[in-house]
Amino acid sequence: MAIRQCAVYGKGGIGKSTTTQNLVAAMAEAEKKVMIVGCDPKADATRLILHSKAQETIMHLAAEQGSVEDLELEDVLRAGYRGVRCVESGGPEPGVGCAGRGVITAINFLEEEGAYEEDLDFVFYDVLGDVVCGGFAMPIRENKAQEIYIVVSGEMMAMYAANNIARGIVKYASSGSVRLAGLICNSRQTDREADLIEALAARLGTQMIHFVPRDNVVQRAEIRRMTVIEYDPTSKQADEYRALAQKMIDNKNFVVPTPLSMDELEELLMEFGILDDDESMVGKTAAEEASERMAAIG
Repeated sequence: MAIRQCAVYGKGGIGKSTTTQNLVAAMAEAEKKVMIVGCDPKADATRLILHSKAQETIMHLAAEQGSVEDLELEDVLRAGYRGVRCVESGGPEPGVGCAGRGVITAINFLEEEGAYEEDLDFVFYDVLGDVVCGGFAMPIRENKAQEIYIVVSGEMMAMYAANNIARGIVKYASSGSVRLAGLICNSRQTDREADLIEALAARLGTQMIHFVPRDNVVQRAEIRRMTVIEYDPTSKQADEYRALAQKMIDNKNFVVPTPLSMDELEELLMEFGILDDDESMVGKTAAEEASERMAAIG
């Protein structure tokens, strides 16, 4: 069977890396063979699987060795919880070069060195924030990942980001097999959150594949650099991640999404009371930014 390649996108700070590592741990527990490719210069996509602060990245090791050609696969690939294979692309120093180059370099290197072995069931690309341009679009643009999952919550900017990512998928879907596979709601306990994300999913032509409730056990596990699956396997939250993993294993609902216009998204947010009738997303965001700047100055 072909390897299923999945990319996980979402607004920065939404809990994307935490969600990905927990569901991957649940897949590994179910005896699936999985590889995580961290596509964020922060290199935090594998730390819960490896129980470490941060894995050494392909870009850092290549800089040390002189070039990526001087690296061997065993230099960059580490096995974590239940044999999950872990790689971090990394990126240049802040302000130097395009961070997305690391993603392109890393994926090309992994392909050339035979990392995508036939016994793999899934590869997950954990991609920086809501960026669907440059190197960060590579899992979509280069037809590496066929299944795109978007982590979202009932917060306005998380939904705005999800809609933008859907636009990126549409752009590349016509020339390849990339498809939106579903929204994962990582709850922030906003009002009517599940209903709101179900409504957004329906408008995008997709599904809310799972609603992950908020639970402090996630933070307790993270402090110990562990997934909930490993830290507290009998907890309700561990079962939520197992349910998400199983739904993804069984998923066949892959679509070219139908993104909303800004007006349509605002109407949806007004319908659920997230925006008032006299507000707009653009205006509210600008006002918030101005307020934050003034607070920082003060």
